Amino acid sequence: MLQRIQTFYLFLSALCSGVLYFILPLSIIESKPYFAQERPEFLALFIASTLLAVAAIFKFKSRQTQFVLGRLNILLNLILLGLFIYRLFNLPAELLNFEKGPAMFLPIISVVLLALANKAIKKDEALIKSVDRLR
Repeated sequence: MLQRIQTFYLFLSALCSGVLYFILPLSIIESKPYFAQERPEFLALFIASTLLAVAAIFKFKSRQTQFVLGRLNILLNLILLGLFIYRLFNLPAELLNFEKGPAMFLPIISVVLLALANKAIKKDEALIKSVDRLR
């Protein structure tokens, strides 16, 4: 059902990975904002994360599939976070005086929201199984 709490969490996760990275900079290097869409691997991972979250929203009839899509999305966001950290540690020495942008933390927020959604999905699944036992 689309009015469940996991739908809200999945929507917020899709919002984090689908819209906010166009608005918020990843980092600010020499007073120039650096956005995620300037790197194709970041763009592809953000788009894939958004598509997985939207697909999970519309798989509300199959809770197990919704749960698996949430887990895949968590893995994808952790890979994205790993790429951010890798890029952070492999900057040239002359660019080490930069500021981290707020978009650097979007995968962390998305992982938390996806974990909350998966917890709610598991709770729904347990409720359905308990009702089936009573019949």
